[in-house]
Amino acid sequence: MAEKRGKILVVRGGAIGDFILTLPAISAMRNTFPGAHFEVLGYPVVAELAKAGGLIDGFRSIEAGPLSRFFARDAKLDPAWVEYFASCNLIISYLYDPDAIFRTNVGRATKAQFIQGLHRPDESSAVHATAVFLKPLEQLAIFSADPVPRISVQVGEKLAPGKWIAIHPGSGSERKNWKLERWFTLLQWIQTETDWNVLLIAGEAEVTRLDELARAIAKGRLHRAECLPLADLAALLAQCALFVGHDSGITHLAAAVDCKVIALWGPSKRIIWQPLNKSARIVEAPAGDLEQLTAGTVIDAVREMRML
Repeated sequence: MAEKRGKILVVRGGAIGDFILTLPAISAMRNTFPGAHFEVLGYPVVAELAKAGGLIDGFRSIEAGPLSRFFARDAKLDPAWVEYFASCNLIISYLYDPDAIFRTNVGRATKAQFIQGLHRPDESSAVHATAVFLKPLEQLAIFSADPVPRISVQVGEKLAPGKWIAIHPGSGSERKNWKLERWFTLLQWIQTETDWNVLLIAGEAEVTRLDELARAIAKGRLHRAECLPLADLAALLAQCALFVGHDSGITHLAAAVDCKVIALWGPSKRIIWQPLNKSARIVEAPAGDLEQLTAGTVIDAVREMRML
């Protein structure tokens, strides 16, 4: 019989990809302690995805003003947050806390078991990020958990009938981005050589790029997904036959909803950050330089994935 754990809090900052790669740890705890109440202290824009997927019961913002006192040494702690931490039975933190200031202050508020994990993998290692984030759970006797991020959300907006390919031409770094003109070439090939419709995806920093690429697609075959909540975007991605993107959080999201994925891989360390889902294919740029990745190579990969 699973041990009762009461209220479990996962403290997780970081970008979209970091959070999604932590989902296996959250899922493993949820499976081990099914009767527990799970919450995340993190960024609402990503934490709401885990709630929509049924992995957590609630979340609070790590950017809440009074919480800042927990990051200062010997600070007078906010009473409401003291009460909140005191309500927890187990706290797993993936915050960067090298001087243990946050951990010490939380310890002043609660007697809950506190487990510290790494906020990011060691780039000099050969250990995948999901394994790094699962490692602290060994203290809870959780071993051999599924390392693949998976999430399922209810379909909200439905795409028009037909086969859809999702395209996300951005990422968190220009070094990880493929040239815009090569995206044009790929989209023109999709337009002329396939019957696929195109779901074009952009965050706030990528809307201009989306505007330019949208010109390559007939309006009747185009759906724009701009600055959507992650749960809504996940629901759209789950309806697509294929996704093409860079090393980014949205690529990990597409893989997590079991969409076939082609990831155009540049300078990041693949052994640590690549999607682990069986439906994901990595197209690695020569010497990690996306300048050297040709449109023909990517078109060949898309053609092959269409046949699977």
